[in-house]
Amino acid sequence: MSQKKHYGGKNRPTMMDVASMAGVSQATVSLVLNGSPAKLTESTRQRVIDSANKLGYQLVRRENQVAPSNKSRSVIIFIADEISTDPWMALAFEGAHNKALEYGINVCLAVSHGNANIEASIVNQLADSNVIGIIYGTILTRLVELPPILSKKPTVLVNCYDSTRTLPSVLPGDLLGGRAATERLIQAGRKRIAIINGQKGVDASRDRLKGYRQALSSNDIPFDPALVRPGNWEPSTGYSMTHELMALDNPPDAIFCANDLMALGCFDALRELGKSIPDDVAVIGFDDREIAQHTHPALTTLILPHYEMGEISAELLIDSVGGLLATPNQIKVECVMVERDSVEKSEENA
Repeated sequence: MSQKKHYGGKNRPTMMDVASMAGVSQATVSLVLNGSPAKLTESTRQRVIDSANKLGYQLVRRENQVAPSNKSRSVIIFIADEISTDPWMALAFEGAHNKALEYGINVCLAVSHGNANIEASIVNQLADSNVIGIIYGTILTRLVELPPILSKKPTVLVNCYDSTRTLPSVLPGDLLGGRAATERLIQAGRKRIAIINGQKGVDASRDRLKGYRQALSSNDIPFDPALVRPGNWEPSTGYSMTHELMALDNPPDAIFCANDLMALGCFDALRELGKSIPDDVAVIGFDDREIAQHTHPALTTLILPHYEMGEISAELLIDSVGGLLATPNQIKVECVMVERDSVEKSEENA
């Protein structure tokens, strides 16, 4: 049996086979075989070339595939709908930028404010440069309709998705995050757990509420609609909804605020009512904004992983330029818990 047939059990070797034999990532194989001026050691380059030759692997380009230029550095365009109202797209851009630099690729940021004409203009202005693809990001997790001109370049979506789910997209794991937040309160021995949710109709609010309900169901805690309050992501609703919750005949002993800003308002309301956090009421947030570590007590929360999402989106785009189709098309990134002092330590977290 020939090496080609034996390796991976296929008659035709794949990029994954080359990566495995060379001991590198598929993105590195893509960059080497595309002739990219990436910052890779000569030994790594040679190992990839030798492995490809040994396996008889040849990179097959798709019709719309763009190979990075040897003459000047390749470029990824990062188009964001907003960047000043919240830190999320700035973090995603930073993640994409730093990851792409590892491969000698620049990432340029452009802000479109969701205007299709501006987005088309951005792509047209950069059409003659060494643009290998586009990362398109939105400040709110949502469905997007992209202008047709973006289909001319490989595109990866970050914090958004298209209606047919055909484009690769990288999203936060809001549902699992909502479940983890609620289960953390259950681990702390809380039974009456309320949620102050985000803006109605927003994907993050829907998914975090689903996660909350799943956690209750899995732990045989009855769902009580009186413990679900609408918010708008601002401290003002965290404050007012906490007052409403604590005025119930059977008030909560824990409150899950669907973002950190509402948790700030929740803290103020509980303090006004003479309640101790976490002794009387445990509070958990979501997002891990800078302010969360400076509250009194410091806020237990979950990280909104936009930096990691940016890194992954850059890797997916570099892979797609190299001919590797991303599967699955939609990647959910875990929202990691940050333990602080607004929820008492359980035995499991002690």
